[in-house]
Amino acid sequence: MSTHELRTVWWEDGSVCLIDQLLLPLEEVTVRCRTLPEVARAIKTMQVRGAPAIGCTAAYGVALAAQRSEATSTEALLDELWQAKRMLDDQRPTAVNLSWATSRMLQCAQAGTQEGGEMLRSRLLDEAHAILAEDLAMCKAIGEHGAPLIPERGRVLTHCNAGGLATAGYGTALAPIRTAHHQGRRLHVFVDETRPFLQGARLTAWELREAGIPQTLITDNMAGYMMRRGEIDCIIVGADRIVANGDVANKIGTYSLAVLAQTHHLPFYVAAPSSTVDLSLTHGDQIPIEERSPDEVTFIRGQQIAPAGVQAAHPAFDVTPHELITAIITEQGVWYPPFDRGLRQLCHAHFIPPVCQ
Repeated sequence: MSTHELRTVWWEDGSVCLIDQLLLPLEEVTVRCRTLPEVARAIKTMQVRGAPAIGCTAAYGVALAAQRSEATSTEALLDELWQAKRMLDDQRPTAVNLSWATSRMLQCAQAGTQEGGEMLRSRLLDEAHAILAEDLAMCKAIGEHGAPLIPERGRVLTHCNAGGLATAGYGTALAPIRTAHHQGRRLHVFVDETRPFLQGARLTAWELREAGIPQTLITDNMAGYMMRRGEIDCIIVGADRIVANGDVANKIGTYSLAVLAQTHHLPFYVAAPSSTVDLSLTHGDQIPIEERSPDEVTFIRGQQIAPAGVQAAHPAFDVTPHELITAIITEQGVWYPPFDRGLRQLCHAHFIPPVCQ
């Protein structure tokens, strides 16, 4: 599969279809979710992951719940959709795109209550399609705005996977890299493996290979060494939530890279669509941090790598303070400190009424 054909999530024959990211890069398998619990399980287990991608998946999950519902009244259908939203929102608490997408789907449903059940089901599916299409367009715009920030022959360090697999198909942190590559510029990407789930080694390396973009895979603890040697020109990462002051939650290990970047006087960029911005929180300490199973630290693909019974921690995300961020790249442009005013403008510009209104 070439990356320009990459689909992370799509609707087909009444099912929510996903690439099973747990099996990449060794196998390319499609998961077909025919029920709401199956969608929720795919999000929880990280068969689909990446903030924009799980937002798109959750939107289709709400549409699927509407399609499968046997409710005979609009009121009963709305009640089921609220229950679907709560189930989906509970799966991954840190990425705000998830609750953003389900909230938008519920707003669409509430706006269409006068049209009857069948029309409402159709409108909800149209809304999920729209969310997916908008995400793809936003990511491509992020690429256009972010590409000029990468030096000619730039050497870019990225963390986790913020490529097409984490979005509707083009990426956030990888979007400027893809765009610059398509423009014919010679780049080289240093890929953090991203323990403990290895999204960099398994997914980002796979995407870059498919795109023909030169890369070097490194372990997470090599990043400072590479910076000190002058091997890195800039760092670009994605985000799972950006709050009002510009603090950013992203995959665990991002904060360490930001500190290293400041020490080595390197620009540290965050790339994300406006759906990742949460103005309801004023600073990063308010962001809920997902705690995942310690088994994901002590085992890799079922192979135990630590002594039996050892205690392990697994916070899935950390928070990078806005003071360490050079700029935030969005579909509306590049925002520099102070971030609070720019993020408010961004969210105001991005407000899109639901399709069914």
